[in-house]
Amino acid sequence: EVQLQASGGGLVQAGGSLRLSCAASGFTFRDYGIGWFRQAPGKKREGVAYIINRDGRTVYADSVKGRFTISSDNAKNTVYLQMNRLKIEDTAVYYCAAEPYRVGVLTDLQLYDYWGQGTQVTVSS
Repeated sequence: EVQLQASGGGLVQAGGSLRLSCAASGFTFRDYGIGWFRQAPGKKREGVAYIINRDGRTVYADSVKGRFTISSDNAKNTVYLQMNRLKIEDTAVYYCAAEPYRVGVLTDLQLYDYWGQGTQVTVSS
């Protein structure tokens, strides 16, 4: 059974940090790219960051460049999203997802075969 388990969300003040984790099982982790997405109330789901597990290449949305860092631990089948200098507008449910094409596209959600359940991130003033 394929599973993506996102965790690490919480409540943090603006300017603070959080680290999200996405634990994967049930598929060949190294053969996939993993993306982090977020969805705020009333808004579309948007891509935040992406990593190709096989070679570590990364892609970031402009809104998070320089603040968020995505990394992958192939031994643990886990992808992390380190979020620093959080802003109120980063508040959303964060999801991780896996896609087998390794193309690094954050705008086409249909490429992603598997999705985690989401973890809430709330940034307060």
